[in-house]
Amino acid sequence: MTALAPHMEAFLREYLVRQRGASRHTCDSYAYSFQCLFEFTSKKLKVAPSALMLEQLDAALVCSFLEHLETTRGNSAETRNVRLAAIRSFFRFLEHREPAAVGQVRRVLAIPFKKTDTRLVPYLVQEEMQALLDAPDPSTRKGVRDRAMLHLAVCAGLRVSELTGLRTDDVAPQAASIRVRGKGRRERALPLWKTTAAALRAWSVVRGPVASPELFVNARGEPLSRWGVAYILRCHTETADQKCPTLHAKQVSPHVLRHTSAMVVLQATQDIRKVSLWLGHSSLATTEVYVRADPTEKLEAIEAVVPPSLRKGKFLPPDKLLALLKGKS
Repeated sequence: MTALAPHMEAFLREYLVRQRGASRHTCDSYAYSFQCLFEFTSKKLKVAPSALMLEQLDAALVCSFLEHLETTRGNSAETRNVRLAAIRSFFRFLEHREPAAVGQVRRVLAIPFKKTDTRLVPYLVQEEMQALLDAPDPSTRKGVRDRAMLHLAVCAGLRVSELTGLRTDDVAPQAASIRVRGKGRRERALPLWKTTAAALRAWSVVRGPVASPELFVNARGEPLSRWGVAYILRCHTETADQKCPTLHAKQVSPHVLRHTSAMVVLQATQDIRKVSLWLGHSSLATTEVYVRADPTEKLEAIEAVVPPSLRKGKFLPPDKLLALLKGKS
């Protein structure tokens, strides 16, 4: 029997960080995936996670875990595929580290990803976006911070990891633009709306000297986490819901603000390439989802088409007396 813990430690600390140079976000995502897997396996096999053996982590157990994610935890197929991607990456690592387990490895790697629905991206319309941006109270330090953070999230279309990782030295003088370190270690520079720049300048004054280099910090001077940003957004969405009831039917997450920014840029420029550059996408194929969600593109196509003529005619309802007699015959 082969202990699993040393392989997992080597995978997370040596392979991902030093050999592949994976980002902190990727490492955290993989670590959480295996945390969920080992908690499930520990309860199922009644073995402490640190005492698990490699042979116990077979394809049947992985399939049971993936089913548990969807049925018990209520995760989506997208989340299931994220967890499976982490597991498959680990087993590809094991393929060369433990040649004797090649059969077990190949059976796990053969587990397919589940097909997912291609839904329209959720986003906020102008009234909803304005109600949310007006929700923070600018007369308090927390309100000034939240106002700047929400404005920046909508203006720049930042991922939550980009928003929490933004540093004070990434903001240009007078907050005219920002430098963003995005996914795949791609950097991009973004100009800011005048309102967003004003909100950032106000926060910079109120923020004061803080040891943490991150731009947005909590009351203790520590950088905000992704869960902290989600909590702040949820609180302000509840406030905005009182002025804009349509928000009640929407699940507003930090990524919805990114989608909102993309739709604002698309509707303003009508150029999908500019949306791709603004969001930091590596491929236009990723950005095409916003074209499907924008009804103005379809309206222009409808207006350009000459529709077929409609046959003229008038509907004559049947005589009530004759209908009664036919029913009696």
